[in-house]
Amino acid sequence: MTLAETSLLEDPDCRIATAKPAVRERGGARDVIVPIPADFRLASGERLNQPNIVGRLHGRIGAPVVVVAGGISAGRFVHRTETNGLGWWSGAVSVRGPIDLSRFQVLAVDFAPGAEFLETPVTITTHDQARLLALVLTHLKIERVSAFVGCSYGGMVGLAFAELFPDWAEQLIVVSAAHRAHPQATAWRGIQRRILQFAVAAGHPEEGVALARELAMTTYRTAEEFHDRFETTAPQAAGGAYPVCDYLTARGQAYRTHTTPARWLSMSDSLDRHSVTPEAITTPVTLIGFTSDRLVPIDDIRELAARLPTLWRFVEAPSLYGHDAFLKEDAFVGDILRAAFKDIKA
Repeated sequence: MTLAETSLLEDPDCRIATAKPAVRERGGARDVIVPIPADFRLASGERLNQPNIVGRLHGRIGAPVVVVAGGISAGRFVHRTETNGLGWWSGAVSVRGPIDLSRFQVLAVDFAPGAEFLETPVTITTHDQARLLALVLTHLKIERVSAFVGCSYGGMVGLAFAELFPDWAEQLIVVSAAHRAHPQATAWRGIQRRILQFAVAAGHPEEGVALARELAMTTYRTAEEFHDRFETTAPQAAGGAYPVCDYLTARGQAYRTHTTPARWLSMSDSLDRHSVTPEAITTPVTLIGFTSDRLVPIDDIRELAARLPTLWRFVEAPSLYGHDAFLKEDAFVGDILRAAFKDIKA
């Protein structure tokens, strides 16, 4: 893979846990249940109809803390353990991995709103998510984190966190995210939301989630990957499924139980509502972008790089996998993470 340099497998359980005692596992992994104050309000003025924000600590207790955040379906299970199965980013977060759990303690949180607490959508921003993360850090008495690593939506939250709390993270690593949503990405997500709303109105909410997910999958990946993976064999009759349609249908059906219409609408809207001022960010930033990403075009990341006053490093690369490259290009992303963490004393 050639590089031009200028300086997530999805979580199988994206639901917020109900309040329960923190559980410690082998290797120090444990849940952290943090009450949301009664006076906490979203930027919209709305209240979250959930009592807690739930985080999870992975890795060596007492080690320097790294915050890791992923896409809208990612949550606190970032690393594979004996109880939660496959973590959404085990390719990066593991013992002796790029984010080495023998050197660091990783904190990941479940993004709000929690599906089980939500009957209607809420208007929530990436800055709101950053403020909720701050509640968890304050609860844990963590005054400084060695790094905030954010991918996709998590990268947006990382930028918002750095804008609100400039001294809380020693460095920010943003992968496949920019300072704003691109209008074309908003257009695609807007269609997904209208499909879902139509299905809910027709009495088929789960099918609406599945169809919205199918359309989303076509924006995560590239035409080149689809060309390589799928034949164009026609079905026996009009209305039948082509091979690529079978794949998308399976992905949509598998996703139906992982979210709800209200949560999907809330999180999808949050992506499009995202906006930070790059010039206001003083935390040192590493940016990683992929030239095949259609949801976060590389030109947007280049603009972000040009406007950041404390850019450390900007690396861009081609990939067959488009927006999902951060979940697929383990070696490439891993090398950059290792370089970013090599001088941190653990």
